[in-house]
Amino acid sequence: MTERNLDHLMISRRRVLELGGGAMAAVAVLGLMSATAEATPRKAKQKLAELVNGTALKQGRVHVTLPKYTDRGPFTRLVVAVDSPMTDDDYVKAIHIVAERNTVPEVATFYLGPESGLAQVSTRIRLAKSQNILAAAEMSDGSVYLGRARTKVSRGGGGCG
Repeated sequence: MTERNLDHLMISRRRVLELGGGAMAAVAVLGLMSATAEATPRKAKQKLAELVNGTALKQGRVHVTLPKYTDRGPFTRLVVAVDSPMTDDDYVKAIHIVAERNTVPEVATFYLGPESGLAQVSTRIRLAKSQNILAAAEMSDGSVYLGRARTKVSRGGGGCG
């Protein structure tokens, strides 16, 4: 083949970068599509069981506070308080928080000890849509207590989904 015949096969460096950028964008979109796979109540309970090593969950002692209704899904205030004296003999070791309908169920884990003084955590979480939030408190004696609250997210939430 002569040089003249090869001209139509040559592409500029800019065109190569454009094609590569397009391919990367396609891969990113596919990655995002798989990342939006939604958690379910079942997956949230499975994740919670994993976080507490399969320990049976007891009711009581854990109080989860969320707004009953919010139009600010990405900035939802959450407070988890546990009835505990926080002494050397009786304290909260960890608080695990999971969401039933976010992109992934696990929201956060907080580690505490008797030095914490108060068995309470407060944060803001991103919520994709209306759902239940579950909080499990691991106690120093090995028991685990469960609390839950529900919030309604309006206007599509704009959080995780």
